[in-house]
Amino acid sequence: MQQKDALLTKTNETTVMVEELSGSEILLKGLIEEGVDTIFGYPGGAIMPIYDALYDYTDHLKHILVRHEQGATHAAQGYARSSGRVGVVFATSGPGATNLITGIADAQIDSTPMVCITGQVFAHLLGTDAFQETDVINITTPITKWNYQVTDASEIPEVLAKAFHIAKTGRPGPVLIDITKNAQIQKVEFEGYKKCDHIRSYRPYPIVRTSYVEQAAALINQAKKPFVLFGQGVLLGNAEKEFKAFVEKAGIPSAWTIMGAGAIATDHPLNVGMLGMHGNYGPNVLTNECDVLIAIGMRFDDRVTGRLDKYAKQAKVIHLDIDPAEIDKNVKATVPVWGDCKQTLPLLTALVEEKKHTEWLSKFRSFDKIENEQLIHPELNPTEGELTMGEVIHQLNLLTNGDAIIVTDVGQHQMIACRYAKFNHTRSNITSGGLGTMGFALPAAIGAKFGAQDKTVVAVIGDGGFQMTIQELGTIMQSGIDVKIMILNNQFLGMVRQWQELFNDRRYSFVDITSPDFVAVAKGYYIDGQKVSERANLVDALKTMLNSKGSYLLEVMVTKENNVFPMVPQGCSVSEIRLK
Repeated sequence: MQQKDALLTKTNETTVMVEELSGSEILLKGLIEEGVDTIFGYPGGAIMPIYDALYDYTDHLKHILVRHEQGATHAAQGYARSSGRVGVVFATSGPGATNLITGIADAQIDSTPMVCITGQVFAHLLGTDAFQETDVINITTPITKWNYQVTDASEIPEVLAKAFHIAKTGRPGPVLIDITKNAQIQKVEFEGYKKCDHIRSYRPYPIVRTSYVEQAAALINQAKKPFVLFGQGVLLGNAEKEFKAFVEKAGIPSAWTIMGAGAIATDHPLNVGMLGMHGNYGPNVLTNECDVLIAIGMRFDDRVTGRLDKYAKQAKVIHLDIDPAEIDKNVKATVPVWGDCKQTLPLLTALVEEKKHTEWLSKFRSFDKIENEQLIHPELNPTEGELTMGEVIHQLNLLTNGDAIIVTDVGQHQMIACRYAKFNHTRSNITSGGLGTMGFALPAAIGAKFGAQDKTVVAVIGDGGFQMTIQELGTIMQSGIDVKIMILNNQFLGMVRQWQELFNDRRYSFVDITSPDFVAVAKGYYIDGQKVSERANLVDALKTMLNSKGSYLLEVMVTKENNVFPMVPQGCSVSEIRLK
């Protein structure tokens, strides 16, 4: 690392080392102070000074060169979701910055902490339609938790510290800093980097009102049929132990949103399954039979509630959430409990009575039996015909023991994987929830592996979504990261086809997709792989994938017109869920 000009300034109390550094160097020093070790990015003209400075900081900061800026955002999301840290992205101005939009929007709706650094044209050119100038601040305002344009290098330390504080506190989310080229080059006196722990008027953690906690406990203690719905807020709050202690003491059946999977183990006796449009039979039907509904760290998304005017109208609703904006937004709360669930759950646990709702829990199990006999067992254990997605995930479970990180794309395979994969550890299910972004899984799996290098990471992807970000095989090739890629190929855009079958009289409009030889494409990137279509070869193929040294691509040909059930048809109540 180059030596920098420095001078000593003496104050009344101490001697401060003052360096004259460029804005780019100050930025990189700040990232190191924030504990950043990995950056996902793509260079370009307007961010070139930062990349030039990065050349001298590679002993502290690992840069992963993606093949498209969207891939950088999804990789940063995967990194954040597997590690619990802030993902960091670099991109240039204009098209580089606009290519980040999908990933930023995905991170915003899924509450993923991410800091995006974009280069911008010189400050004196702003507003002139200069080459590769785009107003990224106004473009990203609706999809970021905060954004800011830096035009002077002296702003960088404070703005960067503020960005990390905002991204990771309260309800996490993406932040964008746009830095003009002159601010990257400009040299200013740098007295050191100070992390931010407070911003005036920004209160990420609501005041916990103990009276509401007491009211919630009273409702739970009186309940005959209480039911817990838990979401990603439990994971984001690092409150898995607190959540487990609460449900075990209160003895309450608990169901999860796809973003909440892994907060307690799939096989925990109080875990009754997945909520939502393609969730389990019992949790959906019995939502409309419980007397107290306790929502923890979830936002009552439309895919969970179905028709709101027919959703849990019989129940008293307790809603625990860190974001006051989510309380009463979709479902009216009888008792709102604002605050970080890591703080509020122990308060609630201390007040609830120890119970075992045996009879109520057995009702969920009776629905499980119906669903297993009519749907799950045939899906996971077929003996003839083409391979099913469910049996592939089932065999993957048996080989990984539920210990792998599963990263899913969007579509039928996503719902199948979320339904049937075993999640025995926290942060082991990584998917695009709220935005439903096809192309998410491959780059997100790369990031997830960098965030949890001791874990096996398996990307489960459809043949359609894989082709949206297939170029990120180049990122795997260059970085040498170990990701297992499993394509479930049904030769359709499967989820759209399912809807066209069920609701559009099989009018299959542009959902029949032709794919390349995925194994050959992977080998072009020096990634081994194979294709399997016979049931007799499936287990050996999965073993080969999991035991391979380095990344591996397994393409599994599955039945073309298999549908994902159960299903709550759009516009229907959750109790109108269909098993077929």
